[in-house]
Amino acid sequence: MKITDTSDLWWKTAVVYCLDVETFLDSNGDGVGDLQGLAQRIDYLSQLGVTCLWLMPFYPTPDRDDGYDVSDFYGIDPRLGSHGDLVEVIRTARDRGMRVIVDLVINHTSDRHPWFLAAKRSVNSPYRDYYVWRDDPPPKGQKNAVFPGQADGIWGKDEKSGQWYQHSFYEHQPDLNIANPRVRDEIAKVIGFWLQLGISGFRVDAVPFLLEIPEGAGIPEPHDLLRDIRRFLQRRSSEAILLGEVNLPYDEQVQYFGGVGGDELTMQFDFVGMQALYLSFVRKDPAPLIAALRARPSLGTEVQWANFLRNHDELTLDKLDDRERQEVFDAFAPDERQRVFGRGITRRLPPMLDGDPRRIRMAYSLLFTLPGTPVLFYGEEIGMGENSDVSGREAVRTPMQWSADRNGGFSDASPSRLVSRPPSDGYAPAHINVAAQLEDQESLLYFIRALTSRYRISPELGWGSLEVIDQPADSLLAHSVSADVGRVIALHNFAEVPVTTVFQVGDEPDGTTLVDLFEPSHMALGPGGRVELEVLAYGHRWLRVSRPGDGRVM
Repeated sequence: MKITDTSDLWWKTAVVYCLDVETFLDSNGDGVGDLQGLAQRIDYLSQLGVTCLWLMPFYPTPDRDDGYDVSDFYGIDPRLGSHGDLVEVIRTARDRGMRVIVDLVINHTSDRHPWFLAAKRSVNSPYRDYYVWRDDPPPKGQKNAVFPGQADGIWGKDEKSGQWYQHSFYEHQPDLNIANPRVRDEIAKVIGFWLQLGISGFRVDAVPFLLEIPEGAGIPEPHDLLRDIRRFLQRRSSEAILLGEVNLPYDEQVQYFGGVGGDELTMQFDFVGMQALYLSFVRKDPAPLIAALRARPSLGTEVQWANFLRNHDELTLDKLDDRERQEVFDAFAPDERQRVFGRGITRRLPPMLDGDPRRIRMAYSLLFTLPGTPVLFYGEEIGMGENSDVSGREAVRTPMQWSADRNGGFSDASPSRLVSRPPSDGYAPAHINVAAQLEDQESLLYFIRALTSRYRISPELGWGSLEVIDQPADSLLAHSVSADVGRVIALHNFAEVPVTTVFQVGDEPDGTTLVDLFEPSHMALGPGGRVELEVLAYGHRWLRVSRPGDGRVM
């Protein structure tokens, strides 16, 4: 890999920022965030170090599932703006060096989508086969794996025809029949449409469900469909990516890349590593995370892991065993109301870590030093909390907190008109907001800015391979990320007491030093590359391996 390659595969060293337009900034005082409001905050995101915006669904919708029940794949919810407003966001972001990706929700539609309305009118409708139907009643006692307790099985009855339609999610979200060539053509048109408007790829929702082909469909390899989507995408735009939501064990995730070489998804979220990390937080012991990292498959150049601490859904813990999951529940969600679907937590990171700035900063430092691409959820950079008065996953989807003003500076509307309510506890806008942290260089916001800047000058973190470094301190994770462009060693202390450790850097040339990327210090290596140093309680250190003559300033 040459350093110039990083501009071709831009996503290898991107900083991704996920936001919901309707909760980011309201520009017209109607209580709902909009695209014009987002355009006004592009400079803020640029200064934060964001290089890729991921926009959650902004399509027309009945809004029974936070926009994931789409009624028009080509439209924009009129509450949020127009196509012109979106193009202005994309253009403004491009001017600041940011690309924009959008949610692609093609496993299902809303039951109010014109396709489904037409499909229900007649069994002979040309849109009938856009969906999955059965004549016989489904087996009794069938569970809904996605929304247990909230959705009744995976089959809904069409009273007019007496047939049943499949819905892997809510009953109002009928599954599309991906085996139908006309449906695949429609998906291609949708992808082509948004690419033409200037977006740089898609976060693909619920990919495993998308590839669940109906029995008897005559498609021997469902992954061929994902390959077709990737090929079409790259024909239309050489830079565009597919960032997939694939919450499966590692060996199965590799299949969705198309193998280590990669001809299907470009990137996937590392759900296994994320869940192991939370178990490590609870135990104050990096061992679960180390085990996950060592089990993580190595990937080829054309694909990538996306690392995250929090997203817009519940904090799922389904890859932990029952005992481990209960351990995390007991520590981070002691109130049953903070849990959902028997597998997840509806809280943000800072409240789970008791607001301890040391632990919070260590967590984000670790996020940015794991090999792969870091993904932030809006408000993480200021330490937003959840609104415990809002039920379910909506608790973490509250308005962005810009200031201590009314409604956190999100909107001038009366509080009763807001699309969602900010928290009223210690994480309320009066205590946590952008304006106050911009005036405090010791704030979390400034720290996240520092992380993004160090990450951006350390391409090995996006391109490199991982090595967990053996050392004697049980509470310490020491790891190295190496690529042709260089090597970074990171140390993170999961314990509430300082630790001193000793380790070997490995085979490096004479004169090699370690440069601390957060402090103006250089450290000479001892005999055989020996290093001895201290890491503070819940501390972190980034050390660049500086070889003689490499010419890097940091």
